[in-house]
Amino acid sequence: MRAITPFRLETFTEPASRFHARDLLDDPTPRVVVCRSTTRELVLGSVQRYLVVDDGACERLGIDVTRRRSGGGAVLVEPDALVWFDVVVPADDARFADVAGDVTASMRWLGGHVLTALTTVIDGTAATIRADELAVHDGPTDAAEWGRLVCFAGIAPGEVSAGGHKLVGISQRRTRAGSRFQCAIHTRWAPGTLVQLLAAPGLTAADLPAVASVTPDVADALPRALVAVLDVR
Repeated sequence: MRAITPFRLETFTEPASRFHARDLLDDPTPRVVVCRSTTRELVLGSVQRYLVVDDGACERLGIDVTRRRSGGGAVLVEPDALVWFDVVVPADDARFADVAGDVTASMRWLGGHVLTALTTVIDGTAATIRADELAVHDGPTDAAEWGRLVCFAGIAPGEVSAGGHKLVGISQRRTRAGSRFQCAIHTRWAPGTLVQLLAAPGLTAADLPAVASVTPDVADALPRALVAVLDVR
């Protein structure tokens, strides 16, 4: 087993499509990688078919469609409404060793660290949620009616909720090199545009569950706080 390398923070300011085309596991160095998207894009899960998209609506609203490297439902990336960050963990990292072979356990492992990082950030800001409202989902995946189509319409093991509403979405891609966790947190949840982009007859914003959000300062501070938390073995 190699020596433990500290996590580092890395940021890409670019279209979401370019970010998601990057194979971050080509360099399995432990890091938290922020995508500051310069575009509005609908990001599909790795196995979602483009048939779920309303091409006409996307063209009309000027929103491109791309695909991420992990599973789950669609996420609308809007620079002023969502912060996206990935966590890259090498397969042989000692901090990850106890859960590296178990997808569900590794999701809970990261979710616990995200919750801790959020708690440290919330304690130092005028946040709209309280630390005692946060929880890591410990049960099975609850996809509800639209959860397989829309990421934030369901909740999976390890994802973080606030006051019973999903707050941090987490999905994972695993290779022999390690795991890439893809995470998103809203600063504003307004699904009206999202439902227009999907070829799901009858789906309206009112059909989707409430989603928790945080203030921009909390969302922006979370990736750096997570780096510090992950460095504690």
